Amino acid sequence: MKKTIKQCLVLSMAALFVSSAIWAQDNKANRPSPPATATGKAGGATITINYSSPGVKGRPIWGSLVPYNQVWRAGANEATIFETDKDIKVDGKTLKAGKYSLYAVPGEKEWTYIFNSQTGQWGVKMDGSTTEDPAKDVLRVTAKPKKSKSFNERMAYVVDKDGFALVWENLEVPVSVK
Repeated sequence: MKKTIKQCLVLSMAALFVSSAIWAQDNKANRPSPPATATGKAGGATITINYSSPGVKGRPIWGSLVPYNQVWRAGANEATIFETDKDIKVDGKTLKAGKYSLYAVPGEKEWTYIFNSQTGQWGVKMDGSTTEDPAKDVLRVTAKPKKSKSFNERMAYVVDKDGFALVWENLEVPVSVK
């Protein structure tokens, strides 16, 4: 009888330890690049951008941590999600209401934002390349980066009446939405 009680107690403690470790893994707020959301109205639509927000942490960002002329997941961890509740014009091109993965190709003088129909995937593959599947690209638009008004330690998106912008470090990359 004592042996059975002892075994139950040991198994219970082991289960408690394993379950607490699993729960700790689900707390995304404790990640080095925590989840964030930007929401606002542009072009008569409600736009929501869900992303993970990396920090500068003293690192060179543009052309280094985030290479130029390569597809980037436009955030950290899972692929960034862009959602609009109505059809909108992004830089003059139609984007149907829906949910998209948002990728970017940063450049020194010009960026390309990519809206991709595949959602729910991690942002990069084991080899370090992005999960963007060009066959599922819905829309590509270009944007001109500019110096931001202030230093931004954490990458963020801003949605306002004119559109949306990625802001990080000393850079802002706006796109018009109507």
